[in-house]
Amino acid sequence: MGRRTPLYDLHTRLGARMVDFGGWDMPVHYGSQIEEHHAVRRHAGVFDVSHMCVVDLTGSEVRPFLAGLVANDVGKLRVPGKALYTCLLNEAGGVLDDLIVYYLGESFFRVVVNAGTRDKDLAWIRAHAAGFDVQVAERTDLGMLAVQGPAARGIVEGLLPPATQDASPAAVMALTPFNGRAIGAWFVARTGYTGEDGFEIILPVAEVEPTWIALNERGVRSCGLGARDTLRLEAGMNLYGNDMDEATHPLESGLAWTVAFEPASRDFTGRAALETIRAQGASRQLVGLLLEDRGVLRGHQKVIVPGVGEGEITSGTFSPTLEKSIALARVPAGAGERVQVDIRGKLLAARVVKPPFVRHGKVLVS
Repeated sequence: MGRRTPLYDLHTRLGARMVDFGGWDMPVHYGSQIEEHHAVRRHAGVFDVSHMCVVDLTGSEVRPFLAGLVANDVGKLRVPGKALYTCLLNEAGGVLDDLIVYYLGESFFRVVVNAGTRDKDLAWIRAHAAGFDVQVAERTDLGMLAVQGPAARGIVEGLLPPATQDASPAAVMALTPFNGRAIGAWFVARTGYTGEDGFEIILPVAEVEPTWIALNERGVRSCGLGARDTLRLEAGMNLYGNDMDEATHPLESGLAWTVAFEPASRDFTGRAALETIRAQGASRQLVGLLLEDRGVLRGHQKVIVPGVGEGEITSGTFSPTLEKSIALARVPAGAGERVQVDIRGKLLAARVVKPPFVRHGKVLVS
């Protein structure tokens, strides 16, 4: 038996098919993965992301601590609630995890890390916090829901806690992407992993199930990990353990934009290794693939780059929105527009495209 979120019993009552995901018992779908996918693209869906790990960092030296811990520049975070997507790296520049950092105050930052890496991440963070005035708190008293889709924000508005002296539902609705705000006991962020608008809501464990049920009653569809994966891949978003890991670095994983080499004086873990790689030029790159022949792209299939070499699919699926097979693949630098994918011994034609494939319901590749 794996770890369970506060919604485990509700998932089983709703008829979810449960699977192991990073040591957690999680719903893969509630009957139809494709219908759940379309619900998010066309209306709204809710996902259980309570397996993600919320870590609160407090103390007088949180900012300098994070400046050396993560690859992106927390110096950009000056407005309370502002979020930053970044990577946690080892000394070789390998990706230990990708995460979101929220600035809540000069002595209070919140970090959300992946479920499958939470123990490793917590150990890494705590070890590196030694010597800093930083307190590390794993918030096991909180759950997390992702409400995504074009109708999601309007529905969430009707469920928000009442206005307080410091926040109001109107202020939450006014949030721009990659910003969050506390209202009552909730922290609501305009973020997500689907390529659609919506919120990720961090809230007390006791309120997670009633909120899910209230969302269902308002027409928000229960969605599992299957739809979450096809949605994030259409949106061109990386999955840790597939598209990047400790053996790969951001510059070959489509994540160069998450590394801030300026200011030059900031010394973060993995910087020296990435500086060397950047000077030499990364030998591989992460690209999008659109299969032109009939078949389904899957992880670990070999990619043949004519005249250059070979690569490998890191994530692949059949896209319900495009009704075609799509993938992310790590291939040699300098790959052209056409490649072949080895699917059960047959070489099928695929076109190299720039992700995302779909955002906000619109197909972005021809």
